[in-house]
Amino acid sequence: MALFPAFLRLIRWPNLIFIAVTQWLVYTCLYQPLIAPSLSVYNGNLILWILASVFIAAAGYVINDYFDINIDEVNRPDRQVVDKIICRRWAMLWHLILSVLGLALTALAVNWSAHAYLFFANLGCVFALWFYSTRLKKTLLIGNILIALLTSWTIWVIYLSRFSSVELFDHPDEAQQKFTRIVIQYASFSFVITLIREAVKDMEDRIGDAKAGCRTMPIVWGFPAAKVYTGVWSVVLLGSLMVVHTYVLPFGWWFASLYALITLISPLVIFLSKLISANQPADFTELSRILKWVMLSGILSLIFFYILL
Repeated sequence: MALFPAFLRLIRWPNLIFIAVTQWLVYTCLYQPLIAPSLSVYNGNLILWILASVFIAAAGYVINDYFDINIDEVNRPDRQVVDKIICRRWAMLWHLILSVLGLALTALAVNWSAHAYLFFANLGCVFALWFYSTRLKKTLLIGNILIALLTSWTIWVIYLSRFSSVELFDHPDEAQQKFTRIVIQYASFSFVITLIREAVKDMEDRIGDAKAGCRTMPIVWGFPAAKVYTGVWSVVLLGSLMVVHTYVLPFGWWFASLYALITLISPLVIFLSKLISANQPADFTELSRILKWVMLSGILSLIFFYILL
């Protein structure tokens, strides 16, 4: 494998594109039409926030693979990059470079008089990703919850960067309240589906995790309990989507409703049906792909707000 493609695999470039697209859509499909329709979509400050998030996430992926060498040798030896193509020393250096770049871009993007706390929040994300890779990933549930929170943070950081503390809490107008409700829905969607996907990954990687001494859900609770946990959260997500689906029908959002039915609700039903019989790592790889599709479809549904608001 050539060095550059290996580096792209190391930083999980499709996931980074997903983060960038998510943040861009939150701005262009929600904030701009609802709050600031006169602003240009070519917003330099937004670009800085997106790049900051991308670099911090990339650093997190690098350090995760750095500390997962022994686990990856068992779970996915054909996809291992650190210590096979990129040496450990260079991986650690790239983690440092990407983290510093992410924080430097945050410092440039932040309005220090109104949003200084966002710099320290992103700094906290860097440390959280480090501790996740070194300790929390091996613990029961805590690591999964942390990753779910960090995933939803990619939405919240764009929201919080648009308003001062006074604007957030001092009698927001109707447009801002609508923006807030939609952001809560999408951030919650990202949180829950990430919880589900992290549980699926734990079941997929249970053999290597067990050899490395991890105390993940399928190892501590057992396989059946882990599947029940995953199924319960999936039913919660499915039920929430069906409620939203029913809510938008009276507004005549027929195409958006059909989109949700085909790309969100139906795949989740398929996911639940396949989860029951899943047992081998390949089964959970397939389930993870379904969840990736649902997550992508959910985020792309932001486009409907740009069209219909």
